[in-house]
Amino acid sequence: MEKVLEKKKSKINGEIVVKKTLAFGTYIQVEGLTQSGGVVKEVWNSTLKKVRKNLPSVDKCLILGLGGGSVARLVKRYWPQAKITGVDVDPVMVEMGKKYLGLGEVRMKTIIGDAFEFINHLPSTINHRQYDLILVDTYNGDRYPKKLESEKFLKLVAKSLAPSGVVVFNRLYWDEKRKLARKFSEKLEEVFEDVMPFYPEANVMYICWVK
Repeated sequence: MEKVLEKKKSKINGEIVVKKTLAFGTYIQVEGLTQSGGVVKEVWNSTLKKVRKNLPSVDKCLILGLGGGSVARLVKRYWPQAKITGVDVDPVMVEMGKKYLGLGEVRMKTIIGDAFEFINHLPSTINHRQYDLILVDTYNGDRYPKKLESEKFLKLVAKSLAPSGVVVFNRLYWDEKRKLARKFSEKLEEVFEDVMPFYPEANVMYICWVK
């Protein structure tokens, strides 16, 4: 049985719907696609389990596309000491995460702003490669912003990684989305030393290490 807990309009995402079901618990949807909680939480859970095998310690974590905060809670589960910074362009999404998904219980720094602008203004010298883990999940509905596929953005992300750091990009991987994801992986291979695809649910998670 599906129950709608709240609907709210957003200038960024349009109508945001919070739902609850017996199978998936509480989750947030945009245009019928789950953005936080539910299946998205499970996608990130299986991915971060895999990442932890090669990254046992995380001091600082950056989440670009915080959404309702499912990922932040998982980071705290697997790396309790991690200092998390979460960036999201949509304040309504973050508000719903705090209200329904427990985001407000996570000790972290939350920034309402554009992911590209945030990382573009980070210092880019070798001494500022500060994040051990960067998680990128920047969909608006099923649309991925073009500027966040650009070579400039990907290089900025790479320059922000600490030595031996890991970045994970979430991409949808069904129907026409597969072709777009494969093109994106080619861009990643130009910037990162290693790009490992991981396939949970109808997504591909690109786990990357810096050159």
